[in-house]
Amino acid sequence: MALKARPPYKRRLGTSLSEINVTPFVDVMLVLLVIFMVTAPMIQSGISVNLPQAETESTPAEEGLTLTITKDKYIHIENSVINQFLLEQKLKEYFYGKEKKIVFIRADESLPYGFVMRILYISKKAGVEITGLITRPIEPEEKK
Repeated sequence: MALKARPPYKRRLGTSLSEINVTPFVDVMLVLLVIFMVTAPMIQSGISVNLPQAETESTPAEEGLTLTITKDKYIHIENSVINQFLLEQKLKEYFYGKEKKIVFIRADESLPYGFVMRILYISKKAGVEITGLITRPIEPEEKK
C-alpha cells in the first residue's frame, strides 16, 4: 500500500488567528476609566474640617502622623475614629519602635481651646516629641 502524497497547503494571508479584536478591551478600559474618574474625588475629599487661618506658611510634612479632630470632637487617625480615652494607647502603638515621634493636628476652629489642649496633653503623655498645628493660609482680601 502506497502512501498518497498530500497536496501542499496554501498559506492564506490575513487569517483570523493573526488579527486581534481590541474592541472588547477598549470597552472595558473605558468603563474602568469612568469608574476611577467618579471615585477619585471622593477619595481625596477626606474628612471635612474648617481649619483656623494663620499668616504662617508651612511646608508639607514628610513624615509624622496626622490627627484630624472634627467639630463633633471625633478624633480620626488615618481612616479610623479613635476615642479620646484610647488615644494615648493608640499613639504609643503607632510610634512603637519609631525614631521620630511627630504628630500634626488638624482641628476644627470651632472646637473649645480646652479640648485641643487635652489632645496635646495626651499626645505628650504618649511620648510624642514634636506636635504641629495645621492651619489654612489667610486669603489676600482678609489680610490687613
